[in-house]
Amino acid sequence: MSDLFPNADTVVKTAAIYGRDLTERVISTFLQAFIAGVVVTQPLDVSMWHAALMGGLAAVVSLVKGLVARWRDVTNSASLARGV
Repeated sequence: MSDLFPNADTVVKTAAIYGRDLTERVISTFLQAFIAGVVVTQPLDVSMWHAALMGGLAAVVSLVKGLVARWRDVTNSASLARGV
């Protein structure tokens, strides 16, 4: 029966690796979108709060994509690419 399920240490390690990967992806997506939004706000005369909102929405989309990747394939990665 023990061959059917991984031990608790393995589950905790894989969850920690996945969580760290997903957190890194969400934060980097927010920062990239925020910086891009700030660059766009200057010529379009849009407030910096709109840039922050764009960054936040991009981070939410990144989070959802990472969760979908986890549900689709049991891996330690938030990537949709196979074998990552």
